[in-house]
Amino acid sequence: MTVPQQSSIAIKATGLTKSYGSIQAVRGIDLTISAGESVALLGPNGAGKSTTIDMVFGLTRPDQGSVSIFGQSPAAAVRAGRIGGMLQTASPPDYLKVREMVKLVASYYPKSRPVDEVLRLTGADQFAGQRTTKLSGGQAQRARFAAALVGNPDLMLLDEPTAGIDVEGRREFWQAMRHFTESGRTIVFATHYLDEADAYADRIVLVARGQIVADGPATEIKARAGSRTIRATLPDVPEDVLRSLPGVVSAQRRGNAITLVCSDADTALNVFLTTFPAAQDFEVRGGSLEEALVELTGDKAAIGALR
Repeated sequence: MTVPQQSSIAIKATGLTKSYGSIQAVRGIDLTISAGESVALLGPNGAGKSTTIDMVFGLTRPDQGSVSIFGQSPAAAVRAGRIGGMLQTASPPDYLKVREMVKLVASYYPKSRPVDEVLRLTGADQFAGQRTTKLSGGQAQRARFAAALVGNPDLMLLDEPTAGIDVEGRREFWQAMRHFTESGRTIVFATHYLDEADAYADRIVLVARGQIVADGPATEIKARAGSRTIRATLPDVPEDVLRSLPGVVSAQRRGNAITLVCSDADTALNVFLTTFPAAQDFEVRGGSLEEALVELTGDKAAIGALR
C-alpha cells in the first residue's frame, strides 16, 4: 500500500503496544490512514480494536509506540477541535436536556456546526427537549452522535456507533457519515455489523490478537477467503458426482437447485459447464466478509458474535 504524503495523513500509528497486567491487548500496530478515508476496524471481541481507538484519542497511553493526528499529538489535535468521537462506554451528561448537551459540546469547538442542523441530521430533534437520564438506548446513541458531529471535526472516531439503533436509524446514520466524508473528513469506526463495514468503509483493517492481520478494501479482504460458491438449477445429478468435480469442496442439493462450494471456482465452473450443458440459472458468489474474517483470524466462535 502506498504511504500518503505527510500533509494528507490523518492518523499515523507506529509500533503501538498496550498490556493490562499479563494480557497483551495490542502487540505492535502500525497504521497509516489518509485524510478523507472511511476505515472500519474489525475483529473478534478482545482483538484490541477499542484499545487502539483509545490510544488514538489519547485516552490511553501506549506502553510503546507513537500516534500522530494530522501531524500533531492526540492531545494537541483534541485541543484544536480536530477530533470528534463516540466511545462505546461513554454516557451523555446527567440531567441536561439533549439540546443543552449538544449546545455545550458545540461551545468547545472553534468551528462547530449549527446545533439545530445537527439535531435534525441525527434525528435527535425528536427528543431534543428530553433530559439525558430519560433517553432510551437508541435515543442515547443518537444524542452521542449529535455531540460528536456538532464540533465539525476533521476526524471522527466511532466505537460501535449504531449499537442499539434500529435499521432505519442505522441507514440515516450512515447517510450522515457519507455526507461527512464527502467534505474531505476522515472516519475510523469499529462495528459488530459486518454489513455496515462492507457497505460504507473504503478500507477494512482486520485486527486479531492485538495485531493487524489484513488491510485493504472489502473486496480484497473477501477475496482472501479461500472459497467461492456456484449456484445453479440442475436436476437429477447426484451430490457425490458434483463433489467429484475438480475444484469443488462440497456440494448440496435442494430440489433442482444445487450449491457448490469451491476452492478453485474458475476450474470448477469450466468443468461444470462442459459436463452439464443443461444447467441453468447460474450464480457465482465470492466469499463473504464473515467468511474472510473467520479464515483470517481463525476465531469462528468470536466472529459469529459479530453477525
